[in-house]
Amino acid sequence: MFKPSLPLANYLPNVSALAYGCMGLGGTWDDAPITNVHIEQANDCVNTALESGINFFDHADIYTLGKAEQVFGQVLRERPELRKHIYIQSKCGIRFADAKGPKRYDLSADWIKASVEGSLKRLNTDYLDVLMLHRPDPLMQPEEIANAFTELKHEGKVLHFGVSNMQHHQIAFLQQALDEPLVANQIEASLLKQDWVDEGIYAGNSEGRDINFTSGTLEYCRQQKMQLQSWGSLAQGLYSGRDVKGESDAVQRTSRLVASLADVYSTSPEAIVLAWLMRHPAQLQPVIGTTDCARIAASCQAMNIQLSREHWYALYESAKGYELP
Repeated sequence: MFKPSLPLANYLPNVSALAYGCMGLGGTWDDAPITNVHIEQANDCVNTALESGINFFDHADIYTLGKAEQVFGQVLRERPELRKHIYIQSKCGIRFADAKGPKRYDLSADWIKASVEGSLKRLNTDYLDVLMLHRPDPLMQPEEIANAFTELKHEGKVLHFGVSNMQHHQIAFLQQALDEPLVANQIEASLLKQDWVDEGIYAGNSEGRDINFTSGTLEYCRQQKMQLQSWGSLAQGLYSGRDVKGESDAVQRTSRLVASLADVYSTSPEAIVLAWLMRHPAQLQPVIGTTDCARIAASCQAMNIQLSREHWYALYESAKGYELP
């Protein structure tokens, strides 16, 4: 089935419609070293992703405290020919509690540059295709960030820049100081987390007053031709195989509907959940984070289907648990 190319393809030709999220690689979130088991797992996940049509890999400097990048870098060390066939994105800006202070966000120029150096070393690569600012920093100075971006771009260490978890006012405020376009914004979005859709549905409706999403962000990103990416896309398997006994009626009903539609489209439940995101004209690029190779392959079936309008709304209303206003 024909699918239009993603906005991100303007910068990264032939980028895949799905991204593989590497947060689960590298073992546990502690100081335990990586092992051959972790390296083997990373190889298996990368191989399955590539074989299933994914060429875009999403990282962050904090994932498993740097071990996700480290184990991925070991894959590239063993198979350096892979680098020219894939795109790598990483994020910076979250700092955990340490001797200097509590958990905090840091988008200072010094921290951005230091984070990139660390990621490049762990990933065993000379450059990132995309660097994202992981969370908005209330203390961020756009001009300072611009200087860091210019230096990183000039040195060839980062080709493109983006943001994560930002609303459109923050993006526009940052963009006005930059020479480079921000190419992507990664937000939480799934059948479970629907605020990104709800804020448009409930515009001018008091029932939507508690929606935690900033009005106009989707439209702004689309106008600016920014790629919208979704994290938490599979809702941790809530609708695609997880035991839902004890969950709400809406979750149980939606899980059954997903299974039914998987039969209709001759595909997997994971593909239906992701196809719901991809059916939106914003052309979201879902990030999938499972380390189960069977689920990676099942998820990639979403690239071959397109939900009807009626099925899209059926899933949306079912997951909400009540009809639209």
